[in-house]
Amino acid sequence: MTHFIIYTEDKTDSLNIRLDNREAHLNWVRNDPQVKLISAGPWLDEAGDMRGSLLIVDGPDLKTVEAWLEQDPYNKAGLTGFKRVRQFNWLLGAPN
Repeated sequence: MTHFIIYTEDKTDSLNIRLDNREAHLNWVRNDPQVKLISAGPWLDEAGDMRGSLLIVDGPDLKTVEAWLEQDPYNKAGLTGFKRVRQFNWLLGAPN
């Protein structure tokens, strides 16, 4: 498995989409046999509202992780405005 870091930004004025789909998203990221969630959480704007996500996952390859993201309930609901996926070399603080 390879580590990947995923950064997403929500579309403007889409907090309701995020909140309406949050439980489905959380259930989805926790339960995939091919892509394993290591760490995740929303990042916040200046007002303290959730505006995007940062995830670290283990996956077999970039193509699999990108296909996995297409199935994210957030993505399917139209929340995601921008996303970037990159292979991640976890140097410090990696889980054992």
